[in-house]
Amino acid sequence: MSAVGESIVREFFELHGFLVSQQRKYAVVAREKTADEEIDFLVHNPHADLAAGPPANFILTPEDLRRVARAIVVVKPWHTERFGPSVLSKKQLLKFVEKRSLEAADRRLGHDGPLLKLLVVPELPAGEALKSKAIDLLRAAGVDGVIVFRTMLIELIASVEPNRNYAKSDLLQIIRLLKLYHLLKGPQLELFGRRRKQKAEARVVKTESDSQPV
Repeated sequence: MSAVGESIVREFFELHGFLVSQQRKYAVVAREKTADEEIDFLVHNPHADLAAGPPANFILTPEDLRRVARAIVVVKPWHTERFGPSVLSKKQLLKFVEKRSLEAADRRLGHDGPLLKLLVVPELPAGEALKSKAIDLLRAAGVDGVIVFRTMLIELIASVEPNRNYAKSDLLQIIRLLKLYHLLKGPQLELFGRRRKQKAEARVVKTESDSQPV
């Protein structure tokens, strides 16, 4: 699953014009990862709008990415659990914000713009209280932003065209085939469709009420 998760993250950043470098090509086994080994990707946006300041949201949207010049990206594709305070309190999880990681990233990325520390997770808690506590824990640890997998997948699904052959990307090719055979629909289209249906039903109800005799 980690390879699939990393493929989603890479495609997402490349879709938004980032240059993506994978930090390491080997798997760490039988020992604890060092701080710099916790980094999955280093990303650089050559067209970042540095004058706009840092991203407006902690849970990043695609619009926030134009304000990201350089970033450390760590992927946690644990799709069986939400990233609440109990998970985030584990020391190893946020080890990538240590000084050694930042120094390693600076050597690779240079010094063009602020260096952000981004964490990619499946989901944060649904409840506002737990979500706020999780965000406070991340900020206190030094994390600058979070990206959730749902955001990335929606963007990738919307960007793929069924009449194109994505032979150089297994992930995009799978999305393309699912759309080609009508097994996958864009969430935004479904959303707009529901809105149109609701408006049409509201008009019908209003017309019927107007036609009732007084």
